[in-house]
Amino acid sequence: MTVSFAPDQRPCVDYLRLSITDRCNLRCTYCMPPGGVAPRAHADILSYEELLSFTRVAVEFGITKVRITGGEPLVRRGCVGFVRMLAGVGGITDLSLTTNGLLLPRHASALREAGLRRVNVSIDSLDAARFAAVTRGGRLEEALSGLEAALAAGFDPVKVNTVLLEGIEDELPAFLTLARERPVHVRFIEYMPVDRRHGIETTFVSAGVVLEQLRNTVGLEMVEGPYGHGPAVYWRQPGALGTIGFIAGVSDHFCRTCNRLRLTADGRLRTCLFSGAELDVRPLLEQPRELRRAVVAALDAKTYDRCAELGDGGRSMSQIGG
Repeated sequence: MTVSFAPDQRPCVDYLRLSITDRCNLRCTYCMPPGGVAPRAHADILSYEELLSFTRVAVEFGITKVRITGGEPLVRRGCVGFVRMLAGVGGITDLSLTTNGLLLPRHASALREAGLRRVNVSIDSLDAARFAAVTRGGRLEEALSGLEAALAAGFDPVKVNTVLLEGIEDELPAFLTLARERPVHVRFIEYMPVDRRHGIETTFVSAGVVLEQLRNTVGLEMVEGPYGHGPAVYWRQPGALGTIGFIAGVSDHFCRTCNRLRLTADGRLRTCLFSGAELDVRPLLEQPRELRRAVVAALDAKTYDRCAELGDGGRSMSQIGG
């Protein structure tokens, strides 16, 4: 059944996720197939100037929040300079970045000075051995150093993204301690089966089940989330510096309130994470009138149904930008 809205009820699409690279310095099991993903040739990736051109047009049609993603965005040379370019675009009120944190000790201060407001650091395990297994070789201490660098640079809020993978129940005490002792917002995110073609499969863990387990063992109070909390629902432990959040994109989907557009690093505009429908906007970047028409058409065609049932989009998460 198609979701319909009265004219004044349609969600305001004000959030652009901008992927600047499909390359990453980790190989997370839920994000990439075992053999990795063949990266696009440099010539196939949008230049920073092209990404900026698209963003300026998107701002004309209501985009006010921009999140830089990858792959791992900090592996692309010149990321700090690109942040500075975006920070100079009138109409953008919020500029953020998602990262695995490994390169933050090197870049956090410069990113903050360039105009980046906040960061999300992906840390799926606080056990060194399990972290290495999930990331296929990553070092937990490097990710934690990145988290500390984000806090030291003054980003606010700092969020930790944790995908709910099998075995997470054993690590809940460690994540609770992190949110209690540090001013970070840990968000447990249900695994989203975006790409089944490349052998990416994992056991589904429900956010509701994890929340119930926590509520049975820890005194949690529902609270308003930090700025930019979107679909997450947040809880706080008594006396904690940070919060615990849950994003139940599969078991309790939020398609009806989706406010996002996505632009992949190779120039494909997507209005839905799960749908394989894409529009190649790269040929339009030098045709502002046609690009504006394409953006308007994409916004008009954006669906608000249960997108998780649309099927396999054919790309891994690293290729889309999350």
